[in-house]
Amino acid sequence: MKVLRASRMERCIGCYSCALACARLVHRCLSWRHSGIRIRSSGGLSTGFDAQVCLACDPAPCVAACPTEAFSQRAGGGVKVQRGLCIRCGACAKACPVQAVWVDPESLEPIVCIHCGRCTTFCPHACLEMADVPGSAEKRSLIGNALQKR
Repeated sequence: MKVLRASRMERCIGCYSCALACARLVHRCLSWRHSGIRIRSSGGLSTGFDAQVCLACDPAPCVAACPTEAFSQRAGGGVKVQRGLCIRCGACAKACPVQAVWVDPESLEPIVCIHCGRCTTFCPHACLEMADVPGSAEKRSLIGNALQKR
């Protein structure tokens, strides 16, 4: 299982190519307001940029908060969204601990990174990557080892 990581943001020039690619290829709209990845200035042009993206929580709080099961847990972390089940209540966005779920102000539809990786090829400086996530057994082993060291 792979998830999107913004691992080399020191290279980012703030061109928004990744956000526009996501909006166009995933959400069928040409506006970075409809993108699962948000690029922001870290405080000014000289300080660089940050990427706000879903952290692929497992279990995901947005899934637990969704009253209609429009959000479902993806194996390995992250979520799948079934827009037809969404009642546009915004509970998913409120539950996200890193504010990676956005609600479009016009349609009230939730927008979140689905870890498809389509944006990575559009970044001219290779700031983004699809990274492997340890399997469930490996995660449990890592957690168990951490608890034993306490």
